Amino acid sequence: MIELCGLRLRHPVINGSGCFDAIAAQRAFGRAVIERFPFAAYVSKTITPAPREGNPPPRLWEASAGLINSIGLPNRGLDGYLAKDLPELAALPVPLITNVMGSTVAEFAGLVSALADRDEVAAIELNVSCPNVATGLDIGADPRELEALLRALRPLTARPLIVKLTPNTADVAECAAAAQAAGADAVSLINTLRARALRPGGGRAWLGGGNGGLSGPAIRPVALAQVARVAERVTIPVIGMGGVASGRDARELLDAGATLVAIGTESFRDPAAGARIAAELERGFPQIAG
Repeated sequence: MIELCGLRLRHPVINGSGCFDAIAAQRAFGRAVIERFPFAAYVSKTITPAPREGNPPPRLWEASAGLINSIGLPNRGLDGYLAKDLPELAALPVPLITNVMGSTVAEFAGLVSALADRDEVAAIELNVSCPNVATGLDIGADPRELEALLRALRPLTARPLIVKLTPNTADVAECAAAAQAAGADAVSLINTLRARALRPGGGRAWLGGGNGGLSGPAIRPVALAQVARVAERVTIPVIGMGGVASGRDARELLDAGATLVAIGTESFRDPAAGARIAAELERGFPQIAG
């Protein structure tokens, strides 16, 4: 058993927010999803205060050793999540972590307050990769701004608060330290790296949203570096993610200092990747001579 912020998990593999739709999976595969659920905890897709349709298509571009997405966080909004999605997700056989995002402190506060006393929600993950409406910078890119956000949110709930850090910052370890100082219970990283795909034969952006986020094996070395830096700086748990496609990949993030690992892009190729990677971790790996 693994413990994260008081949650007891059967293994150290969870999903990355937005990379595994548990509700859609149940509709497609029925009870098999519940009986053989691939993750030790489930992280919801990002919930915003108001409903979002997401970005215009096309939304995906297959890059070398990775995937660029410009999905745009489509979701029902807070009210729709509470009324429709939460009852279904509460039936999953693992703890539920709800991921939320706002563009101001007030928006984050409204989201956290609405979830604070919901027994179905085991923890709240704060997606701080949204640009601040005043500065245009990711809220999580400025340690002082991130610390101020956490100090405003911490009194609103006794639920564990996990901060999903942005990799698009000068010093991710400083941001992690600021989050810890203000009461975060854990941090998760890395989110996608900003990227762009161009139309063949022209200079226009391929994705409907213009830029997107790069994920998959291409970003794994960046994830290893940032997870190691953060783990050296903070004492709270670190959830590592970024290009994990095998148990060996997961083992490297754990060795770098992560407590748990999250699976993202690999779940699109293999919906059962979480269970496979957890089993590979449990079996271990032969030593490579060198």
